[in-house]
Amino acid sequence: MEDNIIKQSGNKPVVKVGISHGDLNGISYEVIIKSLRDKAITDIFMPVIFGSSKIASYYRKALRINDFTLNLVKRPDLANPKRANIVNITENDVRVDIGKSTKIAGELALLSLNKTIESIKSNTIDVLVTAPINKQNIQSEEFDFPGHTEFLASRFDANPEDVLMLMVYENLRVGVVTGHIPLQDVARKITVDLICKKAEVMVKSLNYDFGIRRPRIAILGLNPHASDDGLIGKEENDVIIPAIEKLKEKGILAFGPFSADGFFSSDDYKHFDAVLAMYHDQGLMPFKIISCGEGVNFTAGLPIVRTSPGHGTAYGIAGKNKASEIAMRNACYLAVDIYRNRQQEDILNKDPLVIVERQNDTRPRRGEIVE
Repeated sequence: MEDNIIKQSGNKPVVKVGISHGDLNGISYEVIIKSLRDKAITDIFMPVIFGSSKIASYYRKALRINDFTLNLVKRPDLANPKRANIVNITENDVRVDIGKSTKIAGELALLSLNKTIESIKSNTIDVLVTAPINKQNIQSEEFDFPGHTEFLASRFDANPEDVLMLMVYENLRVGVVTGHIPLQDVARKITVDLICKKAEVMVKSLNYDFGIRRPRIAILGLNPHASDDGLIGKEENDVIIPAIEKLKEKGILAFGPFSADGFFSSDDYKHFDAVLAMYHDQGLMPFKIISCGEGVNFTAGLPIVRTSPGHGTAYGIAGKNKASEIAMRNACYLAVDIYRNRQQEDILNKDPLVIVERQNDTRPRRGEIVE
């Protein structure tokens, strides 16, 4: 993808960020527009939205945002590096029903997502940032998945067990062993092999995507108080502890199992580079409280970089000019950072001398904890 990067004099290469517009009746257009209003943002990346210029104009007027315009282009390769660009995925007039789930919103969310994926596969954009979708109205024969993560794994021929939903906010990173499944299925799904696979994806991502050499990962228990040594459940002794021991045998700095309530309330999470939770709410609930709505969802393990704001469609505040754009902007920034980190790692891995020098250098690396 290096040939696709537009170079600007005196600056780093500008990365093309493809943005799928998500559910048009939620807060997607509001947070996209607000996050791109600062003209200085094009010094960092080039935004290319895959959506509808008519819908964007509707929201711009409804929200009374008069200091922002979009550059309409037919294809992403024609985008202006100094403007926020939009590619129309439809020329039809589309009804906007603010705050409501509609069939057309689901259809256009999928169309936008597919157009963005086509562009990243053809190297006309570099990274993918997805605005929130409604997981019900997007369902179809093509999208028979519980969310973005599983759909993207399918589109990029990745085994679902080899990808990881990783929530990121500053130095806090939280992944989950089981994702969008019913709570009653969690205990049955958790195995030694699955925990090890997800932990290994996490470690590889911390190395490759975040530049952390020897990451320390905390692994949470499943039961209250991490079972109190088998008093409240058997999963810790039978599954989670054996998985941790297996990871240690592979040289991975894995610790736990920790009781989730005490782990986050005591700030213990600050001593680790990432946290692996057993199920969705166990990890995402404390993450969203700590991140105050500014966190980012990153799909680790994919061959491409995909991020998303760590919130949903927020129908309840759609169209009311109440939505914060910080998570969307953070998602764009993180996608660019990871893309550049991967490029840097690829360069380092091509030069054995650089690797030897790095191994002999005992100075702490970014994100490492010095004991």
